[in-house]
Amino acid sequence: MKHQETAQGIIKAVGGTDNINSVYHCVTRLRFDLKDNDKVDNGSLKQLDKVMGTNISGDQFQVIIGNDVSKVFDAMVKDHPAIGQSTETKQPKPDKNKNIILNIFETIAGVFAPMLPAITAAGMLKGLLALFVSVGWMTAGTDVYRILSAIGDGVFHYLPLLIAVSAARKFGSNPFVAIALGTALMYPDMSKLLDGSQSVAFLGIPVTAVSYASSVIPILLAVWLMSYVEKWVDRIIPAALKLLLVPLITLLVMVPVTLIAIGPLGTFVGNGLSGGINWLLNEGGLIAGIVLGGAMALIIMTGMHYALVPIILSNIATLGFDKFLPLTFISNMGQAGATLGVFFRAKDKKLKTVALSTSFTALMGVTEPAMYGVNMKYKKPFAAAMIGSAVGGGFALAFGAKAYVLAGNGGLPGLPSLIGQTFWYSLGGMALAFIVGTIMSVVFGIKEEEGDAEALAQFSPSATASPKATPANNASVDVDDMGAPAPTGNATAVAPMTGKAIPLQEVNDPTFGDELMGKGVAFVPSIGELVSPVTGTVMNVFKTKHAIVVRSDDGMELLIHVGINTVKLRGQYFESHVTSGTRVQAGDLMLTFELDEIAKEYDITTAMVVTNTADYRTVQPVQLGDIQMGQDVLKAEL
Repeated sequence: MKHQETAQGIIKAVGGTDNINSVYHCVTRLRFDLKDNDKVDNGSLKQLDKVMGTNISGDQFQVIIGNDVSKVFDAMVKDHPAIGQSTETKQPKPDKNKNIILNIFETIAGVFAPMLPAITAAGMLKGLLALFVSVGWMTAGTDVYRILSAIGDGVFHYLPLLIAVSAARKFGSNPFVAIALGTALMYPDMSKLLDGSQSVAFLGIPVTAVSYASSVIPILLAVWLMSYVEKWVDRIIPAALKLLLVPLITLLVMVPVTLIAIGPLGTFVGNGLSGGINWLLNEGGLIAGIVLGGAMALIIMTGMHYALVPIILSNIATLGFDKFLPLTFISNMGQAGATLGVFFRAKDKKLKTVALSTSFTALMGVTEPAMYGVNMKYKKPFAAAMIGSAVGGGFALAFGAKAYVLAGNGGLPGLPSLIGQTFWYSLGGMALAFIVGTIMSVVFGIKEEEGDAEALAQFSPSATASPKATPANNASVDVDDMGAPAPTGNATAVAPMTGKAIPLQEVNDPTFGDELMGKGVAFVPSIGELVSPVTGTVMNVFKTKHAIVVRSDDGMELLIHVGINTVKLRGQYFESHVTSGTRVQAGDLMLTFELDEIAKEYDITTAMVVTNTADYRTVQPVQLGDIQMGQDVLKAEL
């Protein structure tokens, strides 16, 4: 699916542009501020090829895309520019019942996430420069080194200006006025005035000496307050004078207020928070590492880690290091290891492929596919990842592991941020998290298909037939001699039952609903008869009789699964009229079942999937809704 089509599908599924206050993206996900999260159609989102899953953090609705998130975002705002811009003209009504802590987390996330590309790029460059100097590839103090250092250090020195822009967009104020506020605080003569060498006063009111370079909290609080001052001034100034007087009055009020009150307050709050967290990280040692390392995945899922970004930046700017960042690396390694454990334990080839690939992407610092696509889905691997992260975190903090720059990537590409005196301790913690996560995931194991593992496990190349099966009533072939040739052309399947055809994604079973077995269509039957959807050969009749595999003469392989969890009936209420190897024509009766009896205990929705979907360019339903057996229902094209 093209990125443009994916973008339009996402917009439609989240309730359209009228339901979107704003949207931005991080490394792997789109982050929506929606007017009403209840309008989201999760079923439609899951049908989009690029969508790996969804998540809600506070009131923020997140759509997990993966590596293509920037392309999907660009396609989205290309057609609808307003949704990626400031929300000043369409602010949502405040939710008075919303937890104030979640409000703070969401606000911080909304301010810092859009500016992370600049911060992480600068941090990565600083890490690489440290690496190059340490191995002798570059000498500190040369012209090249100083120019490259300016790229990395400049962002952090003028960090208040970046925060001013992002905060203004978040709070609905003028970003250029916010920049003007920041530049006033960082003006060279202002910095000299506030260097502490002399007492300073404004209209007789003392001004506390504070350095605003590389600061975080003061400018964040200042722009938040400025948004209220600006809106108040805008209401009382006549329209003809707004352009001149609103910015002027706003700055004349906010700059002194910031210097006198907000700057010192923000510095006090920032230092207090940093001091408290740093005390825990320094004094907690092994125990703090175990607790924070194990809980890091949960912290990231809830978005709470964004609340620590100001503290991390402050630590790096003032202390030259931070002890929290190594734990994010360690958590990523735990997720990667747990997913690798799924690769070792899984029997399904598709799951093994997904587990291996997502383990690699987690190693590279992108954990969403591993966390949401595999570990959380099967639950036990997620627990294994947390155990691995706890072990690695305990080791790292016990030896005082530190990060020296903010590289922005918590995987192997971000290792330069850890280069320093404690590099090997950080690396040891990461290795332990990965190894323990893998081992625990293998030990815990997984249940590959909820409620139906036994039946679906039978569908494999070694279990597609009984050798030399004797047909019940039709001519037969020796299934052992058939092999699995590639499809020879486009194929069409007819409805195997009478009832209602529905999208496969509506099946209340992730094995089918998430298309793990392949694409197809589902049915809600009205009579208890199942006929062959194609002319071909029956490849397998499950011993519990609730599912049949048939392959058409042109190579399309279909699994028809009657009901959800009906494997537990062990064949009760089912009667098969074919066996493995039976030749069938489209419309031939293959199975009868007591619909009313089964429906008393089980969901009778029947899935029909093309198990060799990968051999086709497209597989899609021909029609949905009320349908009679024998009508065209599914088409596969090469």
